[in-house]
Amino acid sequence: MEMTKPMILASASPRRQELLGFYGIPFEVVPSGADETAHGSGQEQVEQLARRKCEDVAQHHPDRLVLAADTLVCVDDAVLGKPVDEEDALRMLRLLSGREHQVHTGVCIRCPDGQFIQRVATTKVRFLPVSDELLRRYIATGEPMDKAGAYAIQGQAGALIASIDGSPTNVIGLPLEVLTEVFQQLGLPLF
Repeated sequence: MEMTKPMILASASPRRQELLGFYGIPFEVVPSGADETAHGSGQEQVEQLARRKCEDVAQHHPDRLVLAADTLVCVDDAVLGKPVDEEDALRMLRLLSGREHQVHTGVCIRCPDGQFIQRVATTKVRFLPVSDELLRRYIATGEPMDKAGAYAIQGQAGALIASIDGSPTNVIGLPLEVLTEVFQQLGLPLF
């Protein structure tokens, strides 16, 4: 696929922008204003939300390649989005402490020909057992407040992680192994 105009990233996330930048593909940021209410399992929700965000931006840019993503953290049957306040962040981090959880990221790409390509990546992450005192100190840094599951693995929370099974870039919010596969399939000139 020959791109005559820059790709659009339908996300204001600096982390997603940094990761997408690795490919050397020109892109512009156009955040989606789509409703972020979804139902179902974590995997179903990220799939729905990535598609909705992609459709929202693509309707205004029908001649462009549009990439959207959504990330959620799941532990047991609980789906953890972004915390609403510090107490909510503490609740989420307590759920994760000493346990394994899943991080799901839905990716949706809309091509200029109208074709949609969707994928969901899942990574298992295990937290160290962490005291409430340490969790409160982490929350006081402000880092957890706009992150799914109330943590950023690429930030200070990296010190709280015991192990990762799967893609680390998925946990950050954009699974590069999925994008590389899809971009090659589309014939995009990488790097």
